[in-house]
Order: sequence, then C-alpha cells, then structure tokens
Amino acid sequence: MTSETTQKLYYPSEEVVKNAAVSGMEAYKALCAEAEADYEGYWGKRAKELIEWQTPFTQVLDESNAPFFKWFADGKLNVSYNCLDRQVKNGLGDKVAMIFEGDKGDVTKVTYGDLLTRVSKFANALKSLGVKKGDRVVIYLPMSIEGVVAMQACARIGATHSIVFGGFSAQSLADRVNDAGAVVLITSDGQNRGGKALPLKAIADEALASGCPSIQKVLVVKRTGGETAMVEGRDVWADDIVAQQSDVCEPEWVEAEHPLFLLYTSGSTGKPKGVQHSTGGYLLHAILTMKYTFDIKPNDIFWCTADIGWVTGHTYITYGPLACGATEIVFEGVPTYPDAGRFWKMIQDHKVSVFYTAPTAIRSLIKASDTTPAVHPKNYDLTSLRILGSVGEPINPAAWEWYYENVGGSRCPIVDTFWQTETGGHMITPMPGATPLVPGSCTLPFPGIQAAVVDETGTDVPWGQGGILVVKRPWPSMIRTIWGDPERFVKSYYPADFQGKLYLAGDGAIRDKDTGYFTITGRIDDVLNVSGHRMGTMEIESALVAHEKVAEAAVVGRPDDLTGEAIVAFVVLKGARPSGDEAAKVVKELQNWVGQEIGPIAKPKDIRFGENLPKTRSGKIMRRLLRQLAKGEEITQDTSTLENPHILDQLK
Repeated sequence: MTSETTQKLYYPSEEVVKNAAVSGMEAYKALCAEAEADYEGYWGKRAKELIEWQTPFTQVLDESNAPFFKWFADGKLNVSYNCLDRQVKNGLGDKVAMIFEGDKGDVTKVTYGDLLTRVSKFANALKSLGVKKGDRVVIYLPMSIEGVVAMQACARIGATHSIVFGGFSAQSLADRVNDAGAVVLITSDGQNRGGKALPLKAIADEALASGCPSIQKVLVVKRTGGETAMVEGRDVWADDIVAQQSDVCEPEWVEAEHPLFLLYTSGSTGKPKGVQHSTGGYLLHAILTMKYTFDIKPNDIFWCTADIGWVTGHTYITYGPLACGATEIVFEGVPTYPDAGRFWKMIQDHKVSVFYTAPTAIRSLIKASDTTPAVHPKNYDLTSLRILGSVGEPINPAAWEWYYENVGGSRCPIVDTFWQTETGGHMITPMPGATPLVPGSCTLPFPGIQAAVVDETGTDVPWGQGGILVVKRPWPSMIRTIWGDPERFVKSYYPADFQGKLYLAGDGAIRDKDTGYFTITGRIDDVLNVSGHRMGTMEIESALVAHEKVAEAAVVGRPDDLTGEAIVAFVVLKGARPSGDEAAKVVKELQNWVGQEIGPIAKPKDIRFGENLPKTRSGKIMRRLLRQLAKGEEITQDTSTLENPHILDQLK
C-alpha cells in the first residue's frame, strides 16, 4: 500500500489552476527543469525582468570565494525605488499600498504616492541626523506604518537597518545595538497591544543606559501619547524633525551585494547571530515568491500577520508586497482582542484575498472557537479569500484541515511555506495553482531551490528515510555572512562534515517515498521553535545561570499543543532544593527574570529543581534524558553511564 492511498491529496480547483502564475504541475516542473539546465540563466532572466536596475549586472553568480557567494555583484539598484518610485511612475500613485488597522480598530489607508512622500521625508530626516550609506540603524518599533516607513527610509539612503522585535528586553536590545555598532536608534513612546498601551521608549532608555557608545541620536515616534522622558541633545521627536524635511529624496544607488539589513536570530550558542542580507538577491526572491507562492494579482488584498521584528515581516510586509505593487494590511494588534474573532472580522471588513499566518495563531483560534462559538470563522463572510498560507513552524495536519475547511471554505489552497531568517524567502512550498496538497507537508522546493535530505556525511538518503535538510546550490536571497563573524557563518552553515559544499538548514526532514514531498521533522541542534520563533537553549540557560540563586541550568523542549514546542528548564539552585509553595515562588521569580533578560517569549513554561543534573562521569549533561523527562516518558535506556542516576527521580 503506498502512502498515496493513505494520504488524502487536496487538488487546486480548475479556476485556481487556470489563473495561476504557475499553472498546473507541468508548469512547475518546467520551471524546475529550466533552473536545472541553466541555473544562472534562470535566476539572471528573472532578475532582469522583475527588478529595475540603475546599472545592469553582467555577472549572475560569483562562486570564487565560496561560501561567500555574490549575486549580480556589478549591478546597482535601490530597494525603496523598486518598491515605491517604480509603482508611482507606472501609474499606481493613487493605489492603496497599505491599509493600517490599529489595535483599537482605527483604519488608515496610505497610497503609493503618500508612502513615497512619507519615506522620502523620513529618509531626509535620517540624513539630517548624519546617517549615511553603510551606517547601521536599529529600529525598535511596534507594528505600524512608521515601522515600514523607517525600514524603507533606511533602504532609500543605503543605511543598513536592524529591527529588534518590540517584545525583546532592554538587555536583548543593547546586545544587538552594540553588535551592529548602530549610530541611530528609532523607537516609539509605546505600543498598543490588546487594549493596553505598553512603554517602549523606557525600555530603550534602559538599554542605552547599560552602555551603547555607538548611538549618537534616538529618534522617537509618537504612538500612544504616553509620558516620555527625552534626553537633551540625544533624543529627537520624529514628528518635529520629519515635518521640516523636503518630500524629495534621491535614492542612493547601491551595489547588489550592499547589506540591506541585519536581523538577529538565536543560534545554538548563547550569542545571537546577526544574519546579513544583500540588496539585489534578496529583493529578487521577495518579488518572485510573492508572484509564484502567493500568486499575487493587482486586485489582491494581501495580509501577512507577522511582526516586522521577524524576517516574515521584512519579506512579506515591508518589501515583497510593495515591490509587486500590491495592497496589503498592516495590523498593530493581537488576534484575540477585543475577542478571538478579530482576524476573521478583519478579513471580512477589508476583503482580504491572500492570508498568511502562523500555526500557533491558528491553534489558539481553534481552541477559542471551540469554547466561544460566536468567534468561530463560520460567523464571518470569508468568501473574499482565495489563498491561505502558513509560516514559522510545521503545521500539524489537524490544524491544517481546520484552517482549510473553516477559514478557506474548502476552496483555498494552503501554501505551507518552509524557510528561515537565513534564507530570506520561501525555500520549500506548494504552488497554489499546481501542487496537490498533503496536510502537514511543505511539499516541494520552490523552483530553482535545490533542497535535499542527506546523512551525516552529506550523502543523499533514499526517499522515505529521515535525515538532515540541506540546500545544494547557493540561491540569490541567502544569508551572506554573520555580521562581524565570518568564521561562525562558515561553521554554522557550511560545516566541514559536508566539505563546506552544502548549506545546513539546521532542521531534520524526510521525503515521502512516493511523492518526494518534504516534511520537516524538527531542529537537529539545541534550538527550540516556540510559536514559530527560534529560541537557543544556550541563551536561556545563560540567562538562568546569571540569576543569583541559580548554580546550574539545562533547557530542553517538549511538544506543546498550542505553541508547537514549550521550554522546560531543569535548575540546580545554590541553596537547598525547594518544594511546595517555596518552589512555586522561585519558579515565578526565574520566569520573570528570563522575561526581563531576553523577553517574555523566552520564559520557560515548566521549571523543575534537582540537587544536580544527570551527568556522565566526564561531567557532560545528558540532555537526551532530560528531553525524555520533559515529555513525561519513562526512562527505558541504560543509565549506567550516569554518575548520579538517582537524580532522575527528582526531576520527573
């Protein structure tokens, strides 16, 4: 019996196939064959067609200094010009670029013409503060029009932006500012979330007070109107300085390899990695994936629910939709405020046609509609939808089917997209008008991406056998290096085990033995995926050990119905092992401490105390056993190599 007969396949409707950019499986296979036959030709042709170059490139790919690959290196362009000026020039000045909906439900529409004006003025404001090409600007803003404007303004003048998600702590912000050597910080008085105004500037002040010598100016955007302390000579209100600027700002034409942004991501060691992205290759993939994966059309209303603090918000809010001349939603709030029908109501109100969200959000909304029938999607008119998407982590089949039936009315293909901060855009994903869908599988590689599953030596494993996910050839939107640490880049992504020839994604995968479809099986390193966001276990361990009561800590993940993975910490205190109320009190204290050190997203769900951790005689912590304990499984394997097997009972 093949898996074909056990797996239900969901086929796109005739209508979807007929109108799609990639129409039917034959068209998909033809694109893959084109890339296979002439790899450089395939990417070069699309880069010429989809991007407006100020200086055309003559070389597509330069592999002379592998793995530091260069794409379109002698070409010059500007990303902001390609997103805004080009659309205005093509007659789309009056077309709505962004529909912003605030936390409280207020709606602001911004046309391409308006957006170009806003970005130009903001770019001139940055220039007046002395920001120039190649400088780094850190942006610590809520989801807002200003967030997108600030990013586009940096791109316009050739400054490299680095966004820090508004939920990160002062310490996390300071670390990133210092690593990037940023000259300006853009922040806001606060952010509105779930009906509450939360401070941001106060956290930024705390970060800067800990020592950020590179920062010269702080630009503060008004959002909540909350009380804000301003430091004389350093802090400037954005409104005041932007109002004085000209609305014309000539774009800075930069080399295709110029760093557009740095985005920090958790790795398996404690220190976050500054993933550096290029300008030309990144923009190409952002446009191409909008066209192929989301099948974007001129009349679409596109909504990606991610935050600009993550890569998804970079590629599929700030850059991809605008570079395609689309209309998109930017949403400040949370999916459960004022109630858990918020997403469905917004899809109904704004007639959203392409909707892109994360499995964690879908699972929490399933739960909400089970307990409160009034917020079930069936109570809303969702007929405008034509494509659904999923991002951030693998979606479990039950959530997929619920999403397909209840949100998409069993007519919208779901593009379950696998990609990473490092890849810049989709790597493995269905094509909505071509790929037969299997719930829980991200199906097949994006045309031109040579993904494969290999063993520890880098040899391909047969379909049906699990292994390590790799990419065999460089692609345009890939990470260029880790900022300031090229050695770590090589070690992390082009390891010696694979002769430095294969890109290591850090995930395990398996291909279906009949269809060749990929399913991602989880991380192969000490990185957890919590609600679609990567958290390095080492980073959380370091934060715990920094607390005065903690002697030692080990952090692992366990499966969680809602967030995909939950963080479990095993802790040895300096004093006696606590129990009962005392233990509960210390748990709370340590959770808050991690929240303060890294951000709320990193708080361990479960903390267990032991007099020691399970170690081998050579002193190595047996994390494999901790993973079993975290899941509540019986330890069946041999524990005779442990120095202290009795400790396992304490940690159950």
